[in-house]
This record gives sequence, structure tokens and C-alpha cells, in this order.
Amino acid sequence: MKVIEVKTKRKVEFVDITETIREMVSKSRIENGICIIFVPHTTAGITVNENYDPNVTRDIIENLRRNVPDKDDYKHLEGNSPAHIKSTLVGHSLTLIINEGEIVLGRWQGIFLCEFDGPRRRKIFIETMGEQS
Repeated sequence: MKVIEVKTKRKVEFVDITETIREMVSKSRIENGICIIFVPHTTAGITVNENYDPNVTRDIIENLRRNVPDKDDYKHLEGNSPAHIKSTLVGHSLTLIINEGEIVLGRWQGIFLCEFDGPRRRKIFIETMGEQS
């Protein structure tokens, strides 16, 4: 298992970690198998979506903001309930297929750390399993 750390810069942002994950999978020498990515934070998440047009992630962030407003009748004392709700909606883990030494993603897909309560330092755990070359 490998752990990487990502330093986020804004309260809410999507950080493209696709190339970092590709490099880790390559170094793992797994030819065919799976890559599990886990974010151990209750106010951050992980997702796969388009990484070609940055407006896609902006649209996702804006839609989440509208559906989970910053101000509401939240009871959580820390004041970051919206971040907890958004991370629950997005999710905390991914399982990706490794085929011929490469993670399987669609042409326009990328892997994003989703920050909802930044800026912070976030850990991401990556585990690869399968047949080594």
C-alpha cells in the first residue's frame, strides 16, 4: 500500500490526481488487477469524471453548493456540515481496473480528490493487487 499527500488550496476544489495514480500503478508492476483508492477524511472524497474541460468540475462544485448550501439549519458544532454531506454524496473510495499495466479510464476521464473543507493536507491510500509482470 502507498500513501500520498495532497495539499489543497481552496475551501472547495477538485484536484486531478490521475497522473500520480498512473505512475503508482506503473511502479507497482501489476499487469492485470485492481487499484483501490481510499480517502480517510469525512470532509473530502474521491471521484472519476471528465478532466478535459475544467468547466465540468466547476459545474459539479456549483451544483453541490446549490443542493447543499453553506448556511442551513445544521446542528454539527464545527460548522462544516455541508462538507460532510458533500463527501458522503461523492464517496470515499474507488476501485479501478488495471489492464496491461494501465488503469482503465475512458478517454476524457480523470481521478479527482474532492476537497470540501480546505485548504488542508489530505492523505490518499492506494492499494494495487493482481498479477505482476
